[in-house]
Amino acid sequence: MRAVLVDDEKLALNYLEKLLSGMNDFEVIGKYQNADQAFEAIVRDRPDVVFLDIEMPGINGIEMAERLEGHLHKINIVFVTAYNDHAIKAFELNAIDYILKPVQRSRLAKTVQRLLDEYKDSVTASPVANPVMIQCFQSLKINLPESYQQHVTIRWRTSKAQELFAYLLHYRGQLVRKDTLLELFWPDTDWKKGFTQLYTTIYQIRKTLENIGAGVSITSLDKGYKLELNDTKLDVQQWEERINKALPITDHTLSEHLQLVSLYQGDYLADYDYLWAESERQRLREMWLRHAMQVADYVASRGEHVEALTLYQRIQLFHPHVEESYFMLMRLYDVLGDRSSVELQYANLKEMLHNEFDVEPQQHIQLWYRKWREKEN
Repeated sequence: MRAVLVDDEKLALNYLEKLLSGMNDFEVIGKYQNADQAFEAIVRDRPDVVFLDIEMPGINGIEMAERLEGHLHKINIVFVTAYNDHAIKAFELNAIDYILKPVQRSRLAKTVQRLLDEYKDSVTASPVANPVMIQCFQSLKINLPESYQQHVTIRWRTSKAQELFAYLLHYRGQLVRKDTLLELFWPDTDWKKGFTQLYTTIYQIRKTLENIGAGVSITSLDKGYKLELNDTKLDVQQWEERINKALPITDHTLSEHLQLVSLYQGDYLADYDYLWAESERQRLREMWLRHAMQVADYVASRGEHVEALTLYQRIQLFHPHVEESYFMLMRLYDVLGDRSSVELQYANLKEMLHNEFDVEPQQHIQLWYRKWREKEN
């Protein structure tokens, strides 16, 4: 493994280099007392690991690690310091380890062995045929690569960790400010304690994602965090992309459109009372409704009444306040000769409109129903 050492104290720097040089499979490719010079070299040379002192003049090790995370997708950092009060922040930055000075050979050997084990695992790991899929329709789950047949409900340490991950996922690819997160998740907590809880929760999220094999990264930047999906897929994102790219509905494209209707397994994060997700939830609901109505209307126009019936029933399940689904079901049941179901749909429509809006069905629906009753009698 290739290592870079950063410490403003020359004696400490030389001592650490001496310890590491006596360990197998380890090469020190640079050592720096100046943080700015070290930063440039690390970004340029991309070592496997950086041993970084925290207490340095100008920019401290924590700040430097945050800058490195913003420039390098994956960087292993081991903090070396004479103080133990930075541990929470260090692990929030996803540090591999946190070693107290004076560095003991036996303690350093454990860190080096851990680094070597992880390095060998990453080199020998076989590539994954299919990426991991994160599910946000209805609930938050991880679908593992085996043809997405194995669904894993993520076991979060706390409900706060789950919601914070969902929030960062919601704003994926964007910088989310730390002060925004404090106001949303710890509004009644003092500033110092709030930051400690934020750092701890971020660390828990990262460890949870690592344990289940999700390739999602959460980068700590100067003012906030940025979540990147990398190779991981997101069901709602893929679904919307397919909707937007879909060709007009024809006999040749119908199977694709039917699949898009069925892929909507429930509203966006519907199992959770996240107020910040409501606007996105409604946007996706309306997108699905427009598309599902178009598909159902097309299927009905082909005379495939049973298939159309199933589609309108699904629409009614997700959107019980849409009058048109009741009306279309009434007409289909009429074609199929199911009089009792026509009556039931009209009764359900009247009850829904009365309870929710205190109004009667639209005139064209009432007119159709009266003519139908006259015909039946």
